[in-house]
Amino acid sequence: MLSAILIKNLAVVTFAELEFGPGLTALTGETGAGKSILIDALGLALGDRADNGMIRDGSDRAEITARFDLSHCPQALAWLREQALDTGDECLLRRVLIRDGSSRGYINGTPAAARQLQGLGELLVDIHGQHAHQSLMRREHQRGLLDQYANHRPLLERTAALHARWQQCQQRLRELQSVSSERNERIDLLRYQTSELEGLGLSESELPELESEHSRLSNAGQLIESSQTILSALDESEGISAQDHLNHALSELNQLLHLDDGLAGCREMLESANIQIREAVSELRNYADGIEMDPGRLRQVEERLGEIHDLSRKYRCKPDQLLERLDQLSRELDELEHADVHLGQLQEETADLRRAYLEAAGQLSASRGQAAATLSQEAETRMQALGMPGGRLSFQIQPLPEERYGPGGTDQVEILIGTNPGQRLQPLTKVASGGELSRISLAIEVATLRCVQVPTLIFDEVDVGIGGAVAEIVGRLLRQLGGGQQVLCVTHLPQVAAQGHRHLKVSKQSNDGETRTGITPLEPHRRVEEIARMLGGVEITDQTLAHAREMLSLSQE
Repeated sequence: MLSAILIKNLAVVTFAELEFGPGLTALTGETGAGKSILIDALGLALGDRADNGMIRDGSDRAEITARFDLSHCPQALAWLREQALDTGDECLLRRVLIRDGSSRGYINGTPAAARQLQGLGELLVDIHGQHAHQSLMRREHQRGLLDQYANHRPLLERTAALHARWQQCQQRLRELQSVSSERNERIDLLRYQTSELEGLGLSESELPELESEHSRLSNAGQLIESSQTILSALDESEGISAQDHLNHALSELNQLLHLDDGLAGCREMLESANIQIREAVSELRNYADGIEMDPGRLRQVEERLGEIHDLSRKYRCKPDQLLERLDQLSRELDELEHADVHLGQLQEETADLRRAYLEAAGQLSASRGQAAATLSQEAETRMQALGMPGGRLSFQIQPLPEERYGPGGTDQVEILIGTNPGQRLQPLTKVASGGELSRISLAIEVATLRCVQVPTLIFDEVDVGIGGAVAEIVGRLLRQLGGGQQVLCVTHLPQVAAQGHRHLKVSKQSNDGETRTGITPLEPHRRVEEIARMLGGVEITDQTLAHAREMLSLSQE
């Protein structure tokens, strides 16, 4: 769960350091005080898109640090271990916004990309924004809620993988069928090209051998001349050759050995050198004798190399890639010549993948049907408790036409509701008012939250449009959730705030033309005053204070 957060120079907050505990924490304040700044700060720590405009005026950077206790969050611990970022049961997330640069993220002191922060954040915090009910109008979101409730992730992944393979196979099949009309012309061209390349008769080793031979033949004169020069220097000089110098040195050294046997090593090295020079002379003489000036052979080699280079230009590849090009063309020719066989195999593979996909999608549909009955009942019960007596809700599942089959299966899921007793069920998008939609959204969220594995839930003014007794029920629901998970709720309703195990107040102050926002934990007596403010507005009477005390007393029982 979230243990603490530190905010520096973000928007209107100069400095705020807060600690959190389990249960429900209410966050309140006057309109415009910046109650959502804490949620925005936490979102940045969890990898939300950063905007340098969020940096407080007059500051060069903003910083948010969030500390989490992971002792009861094995998924997050496992993720950190996989990324080699674990440091025990605590995790520190840090985000720095720089006015003249890019934002930076850190996980336990190690630089991290925004996507890493987001990946970890999904395991730590689930944020329900004040406009979350708007996404409820989309059918894909409605289906996602049902799949989340039914824990369909493994089945969805299998269905999506089969759909992708089926679509790829269908695409290959369409491509093969589309070229069938042009197949004969392509086959004729490929036969000519492969015949021409095969006629070249090029082997793997021929090209490097030809290039080596061409270099030797075209430089034969220089090779002979230079070889004779080296031989003369080593053994055949009219003056004294290298071997003569070496033999004389050995003779002198042998005489010195009678005086000092420490020169034996030098003699061995000179003798070895003498042997190597004799062997080099012999090999070089044989090489020079074997070199011939052969213009005819040189012409043949150049013609052969010309053929190879001409074809490499024609087929737009390097000379040493001609055999690879021949292999490519031969494989394409084989595929086209046996297209009927390949087409049959591809048709069979496509049909098998379609059957496998429909089987997985069928299992998904059956499971959705079972989950829809249970979720509809739970959400309907919550909806009626939230001031819609007699209201009904149902998750309707209908098959899609085949052209609309997708990674999510073959179903179209739509929420149907009746807001009044006896009213016919109709699509949610057609009958729900703004206030009703907010309550329906909250009812579904509460019904599906038991499937959420993250330790911290945040509600940012999801109670908009709710008041009176319904607001008290919302508060009780949130407090009930706080019994099993950490819950943070930004609210403007005293009935909800009174249910919190803890209470934070956001206040805005203006001094010397500068506006600052502070976030303060409230002691019991200050909490009474805040609840009274929310109840009575500007003027707080003794009666309002008494009402606030009573509300807090009853909610904390």
